[in-house]
Amino acid sequence: MRLTGAAIVVACSLTTAATAQDYLSFQSPSGNIHCMIGAANGGSATCDIFRFTPSFPSRPAWCDGDWGGSFSVSAGSAGSPGCYTDSRYNPTAQILAYGQSISVGAVTCTSRESGMTCVNRGGHGFTLRRAQQSVF
Repeated sequence: MRLTGAAIVVACSLTTAATAQDYLSFQSPSGNIHCMIGAANGGSATCDIFRFTPSFPSRPAWCDGDWGGSFSVSAGSAGSPGCYTDSRYNPTAQILAYGQSISVGAVTCTSRESGMTCVNRGGHGFTLRRAQQSVF
């Protein structure tokens, strides 16, 4: 796991969680975005946003769950919205302060006042903001 910026405080508490559970649960300082990052598939991250203007309003016919508020990326894939029936919401998750990043495997998530971005080493991922969610 590689952390950048002022993430040393977060690293101390999150490292224990990763060893015990093979994933880390964290949230944005606003509490509007909750994420999990782990070592599966060479590194993967999924984040849910709770208060937002949907950028992906059309739920596909195959999706029997909620659509537009959950996004994922792994080491070998582009970012994508997900069909979901559960959530990453964890009120006791560690807060990833603005300007901090956390990396597991080939995926890094960075918290900013403007939103949360998770990206793999190939430059693919997603950015979540209240006003817009994007994949790349």
